[in-house]
Amino acid sequence: MKVLLAFVLLFVASYTHAAGEIDAKVTAALAEEARPEADRERDRNRKPLQTLKFFGMTNDMRVLELLPGGGWYTRVLAPVLADNGQLYVALGAGRTRDTILGEAGFEQVVLLDTTDNLRRDQERRIYVLDNFDFGVSGLDMVVTFRNLHNFDPDSRATINREVFKALKHGGLYGVIDHTRRHMEAADNENRRRIDPVLVIKEALDQGFEFVDYSDLHFRADDELEYEVGRRSVTGNTDRFTFLFRKP
Repeated sequence: MKVLLAFVLLFVASYTHAAGEIDAKVTAALAEEARPEADRERDRNRKPLQTLKFFGMTNDMRVLELLPGGGWYTRVLAPVLADNGQLYVALGAGRTRDTILGEAGFEQVVLLDTTDNLRRDQERRIYVLDNFDFGVSGLDMVVTFRNLHNFDPDSRATINREVFKALKHGGLYGVIDHTRRHMEAADNENRRRIDPVLVIKEALDQGFEFVDYSDLHFRADDELEYEVGRRSVTGNTDRFTFLFRKP
């Protein structure tokens, strides 16, 4: 019994230490002098520490960030994972490659060469993906922030399928996006929003389990009527925050 108790206490201490590590590392990443001022201005709105802790991230994980765009989250994730984990970026990562990945401190980030599979359908104003493979497996976590709305259903299915393949059993998939009313038809105002119920259904269709949701990015005063880039809405959109698991 004493041996079992000692083992349990050691496990709890190790888990607590890991949890503390991400707090300190995220805080340090946010305070990094090289971070652009425009990034800092979004900290309060995006709540990166609370978000990553909700996803269950620890600093020793192998994590893939999808569609990093300008690299706001890349600048946070890379320092957190630099010592004990590994960060990968993929899909539409050209801007991140040409800027952030050339800076000191980001040399360990691995760019997965999937950009050629991504193209924009100008008529529908959405992005389309051909079949592809990330080329990695056994990942602990995949995250994507405000991106799924940009794709047609077939492309979202492709993304979810390849994420499922790349994750280990028990691996986690964190998704944040702008909220559209359930079953509301697409129009010019809501085209950069997505139905959260649809996002859950599409993930379940690929074999994921729905783990949890968070109201971290819930905004009661977003009427869900206007384009997310409008001056009266931008920075204050209602966003759903979901966590899925590969069984």
